[in-house]
Amino acid sequence: MPVTTAAAAPSATVTLPQDFGALLREDPEIADVLVGELARQSETLQLTAAENFTSPAVLAALGSPLANKYAEGYPGARHHGGCEQADAAERIAIRRATALFGAEHANVQPHSGSSAVLAAYAALLRPGDTVLAMGLPYGGHLTHGSPANFSGRWFEFIGYGVDSESGLIDYDQVRALARTHRPKAIVSGSISYPRHPDHELFREICDEVGAYLIADSAHPMGLIAGGAAPNPVPYADVVCATTHKVLRGPRGGMILCGAELAERIDRAVFPFTQGGAQMHTVAAKAVAFGEAAAPAFAAYAHHVVNHARVLAAGLEAEGFDVTTGGTDTHLIVADPAPLGVDGPTARTRLAAAGIVLDTCALPYGDARGIRLGTAAVTTQGMDDKDMARLAVLMGSAVREEGGVAEEVREMAAQHPPYSG
Repeated sequence: MPVTTAAAAPSATVTLPQDFGALLREDPEIADVLVGELARQSETLQLTAAENFTSPAVLAALGSPLANKYAEGYPGARHHGGCEQADAAERIAIRRATALFGAEHANVQPHSGSSAVLAAYAALLRPGDTVLAMGLPYGGHLTHGSPANFSGRWFEFIGYGVDSESGLIDYDQVRALARTHRPKAIVSGSISYPRHPDHELFREICDEVGAYLIADSAHPMGLIAGGAAPNPVPYADVVCATTHKVLRGPRGGMILCGAELAERIDRAVFPFTQGGAQMHTVAAKAVAFGEAAAPAFAAYAHHVVNHARVLAAGLEAEGFDVTTGGTDTHLIVADPAPLGVDGPTARTRLAAAGIVLDTCALPYGDARGIRLGTAAVTTQGMDDKDMARLAVLMGSAVREEGGVAEEVREMAAQHPPYSG
């Protein structure tokens, strides 16, 4: 449905991925915001590592009548009547998730990745327990012990780090810390570590000290689905993830585990940490799992990784210092200091040129770098040549050279996220 909006650029027309006719008639103020956001996504390049573009089918499920349904509980055991179709949607999502990742059990109700981690901790730990996880300065998530988060307030977190030269996880340190502190659980995973964790080695360390292994796989879950990253399911007691990011589904979370922990995980999600499931989101998760099981998604996942490697090499050629010397995933972390600026300044200059990304902590020091990912631009159909050109444009933007914004808009126009 073509719509011209005041929020877009002058005379700009964008194609909506779903019919917003009713919203345009009944609430043009919010409709203008939504169309304006689509225009922003269509006219700039989205390199935020945690973002992607869902399919029109996922968006359709999110806007479906299941948004009206209250469905506390689980299929066949709800606290509300009229849940026949809600039960069917959730069973489909569970069936597809367990098949996609080779898990014995899946809980698809968590509202977010953080909700999934909270439920995993609630199932396995008690307040005051010791947990070993990647330290926040090295890429750990807020749920890995931040004092501002429930995790840092309720549990005793010990942070492991990375080697100061290679930037890779120091597994000798992980083992030594585990032996010293005897944690109840060890968490693998991060928000800005661009290499694959060694799931088998983490399992070995956990077994040595009698700890649970919780894999926080929010970022690589889509790569895992597409066979472009190793699967933690055979090694971890519990796997927590998001359903957006590379997986390209709706914003939400999920938990995978073995049959022996299934009841504990389910009770930790509902009724302990959440109320009613968002059934429209559960249905959208089912759609995304179905899409991720198709051969085309496997090709997509491998393209995401290849594009990240090309972009990382291009950024190094432009003068950025890329942590770990590259990437195995969709993630790139780079220090723009060799170009004479810090991460926040680089992000601001890139945003002015229409290139959207994040900053993140850099190992060993207080400096911040930039964090970016290739999931969204790959969904848009960009290729290796586009990634090489994008690296040049990023270098030019940080150096404040002219003409970058125009080239970025042209590149975005050639690869619209939604069309037809």
